[in-house]
Amino acid sequence: MQEEFDNLVDKIVRHLEFIYAEVELEKDYLTVAKELLDAMRLTPVNMQTPTPHSNLWDEKDVVLITYGDSVYEPAPELVEAPLRPPLKTLSSFLHKYCINAISHVHVLPFFPYSSDDGFSVIDYSTVNQGLGDWSHIESISSDFGLMADLVINHCSSRSAWFQQFINDQPPGNKYFYTASPDEDLSMVTRPRTSPLLRETKTPDDVKHVWCTFSHDQVDFDFSNPDVLVAFAKIIRLYMDKGTKIFRFDAIAFLWKKLNTSCINLPETHEAVRLLRTLIEYADNKVLIITETNIPNRENLTYFGNANEAHGIYNFSLPPLLVNTLLTGNCTYLKNWMMSMPPAQNGTFYFNFIASHDGIGLRPAEGLLDESEIRQLTDCVLDFGGKISWRTLPDGTQKPYEMNIALIDALKGTIHGEDEWQLERFICAHAIMFGLEGIPGLYIHSLLGTTNDYERVSNTGQNRGINRHRWEYPLLKSALDNVNTIHHRVLTKLTQLLHLRRAQRAFHPNAIQFTLQLGEKVFGYWRQSLDRKQSIFCISNITTEEIAINLSDINLIGTDDWIDLITQETVSVDQVCLNLQPYQTMWISNVFEKKSA
Repeated sequence: MQEEFDNLVDKIVRHLEFIYAEVELEKDYLTVAKELLDAMRLTPVNMQTPTPHSNLWDEKDVVLITYGDSVYEPAPELVEAPLRPPLKTLSSFLHKYCINAISHVHVLPFFPYSSDDGFSVIDYSTVNQGLGDWSHIESISSDFGLMADLVINHCSSRSAWFQQFINDQPPGNKYFYTASPDEDLSMVTRPRTSPLLRETKTPDDVKHVWCTFSHDQVDFDFSNPDVLVAFAKIIRLYMDKGTKIFRFDAIAFLWKKLNTSCINLPETHEAVRLLRTLIEYADNKVLIITETNIPNRENLTYFGNANEAHGIYNFSLPPLLVNTLLTGNCTYLKNWMMSMPPAQNGTFYFNFIASHDGIGLRPAEGLLDESEIRQLTDCVLDFGGKISWRTLPDGTQKPYEMNIALIDALKGTIHGEDEWQLERFICAHAIMFGLEGIPGLYIHSLLGTTNDYERVSNTGQNRGINRHRWEYPLLKSALDNVNTIHHRVLTKLTQLLHLRRAQRAFHPNAIQFTLQLGEKVFGYWRQSLDRKQSIFCISNITTEEIAINLSDINLIGTDDWIDLITQETVSVDQVCLNLQPYQTMWISNVFEKKSA
């Protein structure tokens, strides 16, 4: 084990040599490497050995995305009665409604924060008292795989570290990136319209702190390796509390270098590789998913050579799939699908169509033309949504994301609202659930939650429209009432998930091939890794009944075929299949009824 540990030390040193090649350090690389190992408690006797290109997941893996207080108990009538911690209420909800539908829970930032609904972290080491404490996090992680955010690019301006910066006290006085307003910063990629630099008074002088997202979110300076060591300690803490998947928030902006775009820099990629090394040698079953809301080609680079992220957010899927269902034309979605490389073993796509953020438009750049994006944003505005903007280097503004509850985004088409909202919404998820990769399902999609305009008004943030907080008694009443859209959505989505989790052909790395069924029918074929199960996933993405020739699917005549969703037999002797508006069929030669 000592020899393997020595090799690990050498590997970490090589990572550091690359990251800090242009930085004059006060410490040598070996010293920093040992500090990182100590932070992760890695020694020759407790390290694990990762196996390259291993698939540590299967078709049963489904992630539910939620805030710690998306479901909460109202204040008790009696003053002396204690308020139930929302994390405990969330656990009750998960066990009552999700136990056989999901495997993991992504609890969005559950730390003390000052803005951005958790992504402006004040203290990385404690749980927000308004949600609960570490025991409640550990309770969830004991029953479900826990996915947690590593908000690594920035922290709150109210954090102890930034207060140390303001007062020129260690260690925070060297933790944050600064630049002169006289520098040419025109090349910097901006995801927001706010000024990049924040003027901050310190005992010596006025400094200008780099703020990629907002002036309450101050960016770390990773050219100081002490910051890297501090985050290694945070990672170790989260692993101790049961974290199985790390979501690296805004990781693309990690490294800054003047006269560059300051996004996706080589040092950032190497930092991801270094953190991957530390994590997998501490626990070879803990995963990394990078959150990089950027154009598709750039996003794919975070796989590295299966040595960076295990999974990447499939950010192009939401705008393309919504566009498909609003226009009744799957050309753009189909072209993108055919261009996507299969995720090699040891990596996976993290598929989603709604999240706590809006539907990003940057990932659609180069995939949808300007007129398509304009038509899409106009339609979302018509359905009660909002549009958020970013500033380009020339000072002009461009749509950055669409803010709307997914069920409201699909209440009609480009021709206006219609009666197919529920069917269209379920169709979107049926398409997503079957795709190569692991599905991530936002809690408000599972619940059929609509636009929350009151939260937008109260927070002043467009993203609040899709961040509703449900009183649990009201939610239970809605979910248990068969006449509500919330009950119908929950029932249909959980039925699809139960089916999905039982099918070997829906393994995240199973073969996928895009079918050519015209503009109005979107289809793809999945085949299990053992090649025993095939599933043809076919969806009518229009308001019309459509007949497709069975010969276009090419079912093997020696097999018996069944639509997994309706459990109806599909005969190879049929001339055509009739699909109702927004109907999806999962036509399989093997019918598995239960997931493990």
